[in-house]
Amino acid sequence: MADNTGVIDFRSDTVTKPSEGMRKAIYTAEVGDDVFGDDISINKLEEKISDMTGHEKALFVTSGTQSNLLALMSHCERGDEYIAGQTAHCYNHEGGGAAVLGSIQPQPVEFDSDGTLPLDKVSEKIKPDDFHFARTRLLCLENTQDGKVLPLEYLEKTSDYATEKRLSLHLDGARVFNASVSLGVDVKDVCRGFDTVSVCLSKGLGAPVGSLLCGPEDLITKARRWRKVVGGGMRQAGILASAGLYALENNIERLADDHRNASLLKKLFSEIEEIEIVSADTNMVFCRFINIDSVKLAGYLAKEGIIILPGNIVRFVTHIDIAEEDVVKLADSIKKYCSSMK
Repeated sequence: MADNTGVIDFRSDTVTKPSEGMRKAIYTAEVGDDVFGDDISINKLEEKISDMTGHEKALFVTSGTQSNLLALMSHCERGDEYIAGQTAHCYNHEGGGAAVLGSIQPQPVEFDSDGTLPLDKVSEKIKPDDFHFARTRLLCLENTQDGKVLPLEYLEKTSDYATEKRLSLHLDGARVFNASVSLGVDVKDVCRGFDTVSVCLSKGLGAPVGSLLCGPEDLITKARRWRKVVGGGMRQAGILASAGLYALENNIERLADDHRNASLLKKLFSEIEEIEIVSADTNMVFCRFINIDSVKLAGYLAKEGIIILPGNIVRFVTHIDIAEEDVVKLADSIKKYCSSMK
């Protein structure tokens, strides 16, 4: 549904506004000084997500980018290397933080069309134990990857592979709850086999800010030190953690609604000849427009109270603030625009 400005925003699931229930949780949050370990709400949140993901400890951080950075800097030393997808967030969308701040070399690998990293290609990138090369220490997966859910069988296979190759394994689980809801399994089943997992609260779960890094106690202790070094120590941040707690307790099962709305959007788009659907999984629909300028389309939709991000391939994301009628309005508006261009 449109927000209080009357705008329907399909750009991302990061644009959501806190619900009244979440705002109340923020207002009544129990807080303390987190740098001293005294913030009650943060401690509760870290304990809850540790239990949910099946890991020993967790660390509350400001963003998924910071969570991934702390994971990379905790797994790897200066001169080490991590392997990730060519378009993975931790390689392609985080400002080169691992290289800039951690002196950690990235080694990208092309994703397969289903969002998996082909392990035979990963094997080709692992460096020999030779001082001429960076030391390959870490393999990173992303779930979901452009909305695509990684199969449990692949996750199990990759975990065994990492053990065999003596690599640590990190999961950028920015939308890991979308993956678990789509698979119909507990999120613990998705996180099993990973040394560390990053969980984002500010995407489909609807919290205003925050992510969590989950892992073994010794590594999370190391990550906590790195969090301080990069300026991520927070004080009475329980007002933010309380929003995360509310999200984990109230906004997971409803992710299925976002998936249904994306499926509806795919169906409606399939009826428009100017749209070529590239992929449509979980809460994301990727499209290419035929003989339609997406920048001009975006301008037209903005006048209709709808926001999209134009590009060669346009991503439409459904979320907690998008209702079924918003999906219908978007499709009708695009259909009307395309008809006017003929």
